[in-house]
Amino acid sequence: MAEFFDSPSIPPELRAALRFSPDNAPLLQHVAETLLKQGAFAEAETLFKRALSLNATGDAAHLGLASAFFQQGKHGAALVIVENVVKGPAPSPRALLLHARLALHAGEPRLASRQYQKALEADPLLLDDALEQALGNHLPRRPAPQLPTAARAPAADPTFGADSSEEHDREPLPAGDLPADSLFELERPELAFADVGGMERVKEEVRMKIILPLRQPELFKAYGKKIGGGILMYGPPGCGKTYLARATAGEVKAGFLAVGISDVLDMWIGQSEKNLHALFEQARSHRPCVLFFDEVDALGANRTDMLKSGGRQIINQFLSELDGVATSNEGVLILAATNAPWHLDPAFRRPGRFDRILFVPPPDAPARAAILRLLLKGKPVGEIDFDALAKKTDGYSGADLKAVVDIAVEAKLREAMRAGTVQPLTGRDLLDAVKQHKPTVSDWFQTARNHALYANQSGLYDDILAYLKLSK
Repeated sequence: MAEFFDSPSIPPELRAALRFSPDNAPLLQHVAETLLKQGAFAEAETLFKRALSLNATGDAAHLGLASAFFQQGKHGAALVIVENVVKGPAPSPRALLLHARLALHAGEPRLASRQYQKALEADPLLLDDALEQALGNHLPRRPAPQLPTAARAPAADPTFGADSSEEHDREPLPAGDLPADSLFELERPELAFADVGGMERVKEEVRMKIILPLRQPELFKAYGKKIGGGILMYGPPGCGKTYLARATAGEVKAGFLAVGISDVLDMWIGQSEKNLHALFEQARSHRPCVLFFDEVDALGANRTDMLKSGGRQIINQFLSELDGVATSNEGVLILAATNAPWHLDPAFRRPGRFDRILFVPPPDAPARAAILRLLLKGKPVGEIDFDALAKKTDGYSGADLKAVVDIAVEAKLREAMRAGTVQPLTGRDLLDAVKQHKPTVSDWFQTARNHALYANQSGLYDDILAYLKLSK
């Protein structure tokens, strides 16, 4: 727990107070409430639990823990706590409101309607447009009180995503040091899988290729399974392919080399091939290392389109490096991303090169909720129903969700500047931002649909057909 008090999410003055008095239940509860408002839900949960273990009195700590659970999508755990709180003689209006939201998620709209009406009778300022919309005909018809928008309670907005607190317990893995004379900049990303919402299938492939072999080398050696390999990710832009590549390196505490077309191509004959070889050599000398090629189709275009082009030599060199003809690539994970896999030379898809080709679609509802939680972490937030918000953003990419949050933040900043105080982001703010930003992946899917239907002899694009619910 002492190490947790060093969390950057906790303001410095409160950090100092916790070190001085780590068993002060009211202080722990106050810090937990502060973290809850900043969107640091997992950290708030930890402190609320500690406060309760020290016999914190009153319902506030229990309600705070339930709110932390709710914001992380742990609806069952939150419901157990809230049901006990509302059994008291005079439950708080916010406890009734939270109970209404949880009852609706549990498939009990009538109970949700009753509790919501009780909450409004006790405090009309808790009016929640999104919750009323979800309850629909279960609410009695009544004239809505005329309240200023800023005074309304945080609106219920959609799901958030996987609880990733377990990711923080990973033990660091070894990596080499960067020599002073390196040709390319080697990064040490601080991201990890806990910072990436969704993409579980791709994460699992990465774990099997580099993370688990490093943690259980004897087991993989027994099966002759080597560390590293190649994974090609394809899908619409803005769905997190580059972000996941950086998080992979951070997850294993490995070096990370991000390769762009400008790092390789050179005007002098033969120099481009030398640059590509130097990149692979640097990755091999710093194992474990993640070598990431973004927009790989720019370096590995189909050779039938360039019969007399010097670019064919670069592709040949690229294939040779992937094969590890002169030097082994063990310990090097080669990740590549493309928005246009149909432009990539088929030779790259041979097993032993990019032997895992994974479709990265727009995030599903739980992943969208998880992404929104991550995007809002550290920002002043009210109580938001991330599950409801996720349902309103079907088809949005991760980049689209970031745009939604940016729009909501900009609007809230203007409001805060007029008021002269920090204003928390609410579900209504995010819903308004969703209406202003439409998903950007539809054009990509139109092109991908044609390739999947009419140029899919190898079955490469079957995942696209499945996502679009089409059949060949």
